[in-house]
Amino acid sequence: MVAGTHLALADRIIDRERALFHERMGRSAEMTRAAGALAGGVSSSWQITDPHPIWIDRGEGSKVFDVDGNEYVDYHGGYGAMLAGHAHPAIVRAVSDRVRKGTHFAQPVEDAMVVAEELRRRYGMPLWRFGNSGTECTMDAVHLMRAYTGRDLILKFEGAYHGHHDSVQVSTWVVEGLGSARRPKSVAYSPGIPQAIVDLTLIAPFNDLEAVEAIFAEHPGQIAGIILEPVLMNCGILTPEPGFLEGLRRITTDSGALLTFDEVKTGLTLGRGGATRRFGVTPDLVCLAKAVGGGLPVSAIGGSEEVMGLISKGVYEQVGTFNGNPLGMAATRAMLTEVLVDDVYDHLEAIERRMGDGARRIVEEYSLPAYVVDLGAKGCITYSERRIRNYRDFLESFNEKHSLASWLIQFNRGVFLPPFAKGEQWLMSVQHTEADIDRYLDTLEVFAKAITGRTG
Repeated sequence: MVAGTHLALADRIIDRERALFHERMGRSAEMTRAAGALAGGVSSSWQITDPHPIWIDRGEGSKVFDVDGNEYVDYHGGYGAMLAGHAHPAIVRAVSDRVRKGTHFAQPVEDAMVVAEELRRRYGMPLWRFGNSGTECTMDAVHLMRAYTGRDLILKFEGAYHGHHDSVQVSTWVVEGLGSARRPKSVAYSPGIPQAIVDLTLIAPFNDLEAVEAIFAEHPGQIAGIILEPVLMNCGILTPEPGFLEGLRRITTDSGALLTFDEVKTGLTLGRGGATRRFGVTPDLVCLAKAVGGGLPVSAIGGSEEVMGLISKGVYEQVGTFNGNPLGMAATRAMLTEVLVDDVYDHLEAIERRMGDGARRIVEEYSLPAYVVDLGAKGCITYSERRIRNYRDFLESFNEKHSLASWLIQFNRGVFLPPFAKGEQWLMSVQHTEADIDRYLDTLEVFAKAITGRTG
């Protein structure tokens, strides 16, 4: 089938499924209209969903229920946070026990010590501190890289999202003024980021060691470090090419710079020790958030004795009133010691394999212009006729209409995937079942038949 016919079918599917969305989501529409005191009608700009925000009532196991009473198998997972699934008994018990003992002291509690020891065991990083969001821990990582080296410049990769502090709000989801593909310009992501800060953040294409080496050569002795997602997850799932992470480790070591892995998304979801253990490359700092707190707002930063020693010695003050909050630490301790045990990872790998293999079968059977990537508890279908290796490839190749049509069809039939246009991934929880996987595959096949004109 020619591409033009596919696109015409996509337009018809989108119109039809939007109408069905509105029929099913009357209460959500009412609540959106009534939320006048919420800027934009939501609590975060990433909660704005086309055609309108989806208001959730509750979650149970692998399911969520919206305010209209519709049930969904949840593959959104709160943007990757709900690896435990919803209302996991161990998390419920830990938080319930803790809340009766007091919820905040701004003083250390025993659970924080247990969590730090468990993270040290999983990641091999000897020292840890806590925060409340991925933004906080990546901000601390940038500060530490600069404090340790005495240098101002940092390097990040084009298209990568590392939170919303100034230093990393550069060349993330930007489509204009990008410069050349081999030497991207540093572009502010949004208003309010001073140009002086933008200029301190250098940009390289992901999976291009030669470009990174050239940037370091242009700025000898000036770059404090590199921050990256070892698996880039703002453009679907972009895995590092063989030797890429090892090359970054060599470049930073040789130049006296530091290497930070932003494992906010990959931490725990790719295995017991995240991408760090899976790929066998040890950074100087690692940042965790999302899944680590079992659904509560918890983040963590770990690192070497030398770098984290700046905190221990009081050279750099890593602070926050709610850091190590008792509720968050209770949930995280349960997550690490009761939920994410070895046989659970075996289960996650098995159902992810069922999901990935099934999706690949459908893509191949219907000759969809797409490909499947699955890794640990995460996966995605990228609607592109060629494999994407960096952000420029994503901008040039990603088919937004196919992605929206697929999202709407699956959502309207009880499968809740992350919003279509953000290049996000599905997340398996430990409570997902084979029946949940089959429900996803059934709805994917409905889309495949519709977009190829075999039905609907």
